[in-house]
Amino acid sequence: MDLPMFYDEAEDWSKALLLYDAALKEVNTKLEILNNEFKAAHQYNPIEHITSRIKTPQSIAKKLRHNQKELTIENIVKYVNDVAGIRIICSFTSDIYRIADLIAKQNDIKVLKVKDYIMCPKENGYTSYHMIIAIPVYLSDRTIETKVEIQIRTIAMDFWASLEHKIYYKFEGNAPENIRKELKECSEIVAYLDQKMLSLNEEIKNYTKANMEAGQQQITTTYQSVVTESFGTIVEEEEITLGQQVVGQPEFTLSEENVASEVVSEQLEEDKEAKEGNKGKKKTSREKPGRKRMIFGIRA
Repeated sequence: MDLPMFYDEAEDWSKALLLYDAALKEVNTKLEILNNEFKAAHQYNPIEHITSRIKTPQSIAKKLRHNQKELTIENIVKYVNDVAGIRIICSFTSDIYRIADLIAKQNDIKVLKVKDYIMCPKENGYTSYHMIIAIPVYLSDRTIETKVEIQIRTIAMDFWASLEHKIYYKFEGNAPENIRKELKECSEIVAYLDQKMLSLNEEIKNYTKANMEAGQQQITTTYQSVVTESFGTIVEEEEITLGQQVVGQPEFTLSEENVASEVVSEQLEEDKEAKEGNKGKKKTSREKPGRKRMIFGIRA
């Protein structure tokens, strides 16, 4: 990207562009990491999209002329703070301040200046949050802190600002009074829309949170009820043993059930005879000749 033809410090300008481009890449990387963290940790994406640019030579020259400064590399670096610029578009106004706070907390970023046009809009109705930061660019032989301007705004704010810029560009900055008035009214509508959308989002979040808490409370109450009941009840050992036997015992076939029934009947009859004084008599087998005695399907 070349400066206007009357500027002859091409090599110095090329080095300056290298610094600004590197600074943009570093900030973009930081923002991408923050955005990915939000997605993973909160299942929420506060950043809709990010754009970055390096100011055109014509815009740089125009800004220096407006400030009555000579077009030199030194003056560009010193007086033009938005040569490198990043714009962050969010969903809600609350996201703007959250992101600005996260950027300011980065250890290697210095916040040089802040302009909150959300709390104090411009006369034409422009709203946005501006930060000028310095971020270190690590070269092979030195480290240079380079300025970057960050603009953070909502989708609605960006919509208004983009159209306002196009309209004013057609009038070369001198729009008629009625146009300026209409644009100001539109900015107020945009501010109202942002506030309504933020309120709606907060209501949805609270509703969802209340439902989740109610569901969790129900699960906890049911679990505590079951555990509490267990503290005051006893399960007999016989019931436990019987339950284990029922689970572990194989099923009988029809023939095995008949044999088992016969064995039980013989045992009951022997007990009866023993009680009647026949303890000394040797019990003769009631089995038919040639038949082996079966106990639970096993030959005795």
